[in-house]
Amino acid sequence: MGSWREIVDGIGERTEFGNARLVRDPRRKGGWTLLFEEVQQSYVDVTDPTHLSFEYTRRIGAVVDTMARTGAPLRVLHLGGGAFTMPRYVAATRPGSTQVVVERDRRLADFVRRVLPLPDDSGVTFEFGDAREVVSDIPASSYDLAIGDVYDAAQMPQSVSDVTFAAEVARVLRPDGVYAVNVADVAPLAFSRGQAATLRTAFEDVCLLVRPELLRGRRFGNVVFAAAKTPDRLPVARLASILGRDRQPAQVVSGAGLDLLTAGTDPVVLP
Repeated sequence: MGSWREIVDGIGERTEFGNARLVRDPRRKGGWTLLFEEVQQSYVDVTDPTHLSFEYTRRIGAVVDTMARTGAPLRVLHLGGGAFTMPRYVAATRPGSTQVVVERDRRLADFVRRVLPLPDDSGVTFEFGDAREVVSDIPASSYDLAIGDVYDAAQMPQSVSDVTFAAEVARVLRPDGVYAVNVADVAPLAFSRGQAATLRTAFEDVCLLVRPELLRGRRFGNVVFAAAKTPDRLPVARLASILGRDRQPAQVVSGAGLDLLTAGTDPVVLP
């Protein structure tokens, strides 16, 4: 058990791209928050990896829960590591899954693993480097699920936001594969609209999972997209049921609703 000062101030480390700090949650025995440049990046409960504190992780968790039969192992590609909240969740809920985490900051990953080790049976391996470059080298049809949570200074980098990258993620997914990606946005959701239009260039079935307040332009927050290569692949009704019961209820926007949201919006094309 660390000292009182360690518990309050956390455990810090200088990484390749900035300053990281892991801080204990005084309310939960196994709870920790990862801050990067003093911005909350991840929350993980190492004693109960199924406890997802941040609402966007619960949205992604709903995608994980509904894309295959309960407990069935998956091949998962994680773009962005953080404190490995979702790899821990997948390992706990779908034992035997094979997982690869792509992280550009090796020192950050080493720091988190040193303080909060992954379970030996997590099935997690690592690839270090830029997500766009790593994905371009992955063979086609390698994964059931890709989870995108790549951030730079609290924003999604351009390199993982355009039509070319969306097509590359679609390529590495199996025919019935799903891409779940987290973005941060604020009214009038210009970035999310662009991402929806972008994902639709590479995926046949796209929906967004969002709190109604954010749709109405009343707050800053996270939008989670789910995208599938196969038409009508996404279990929209089940997702809506799960998200509606959440302590911070969200809704699913798909089909005609997504058409309306993206009307007049162009996909992101980098020069």
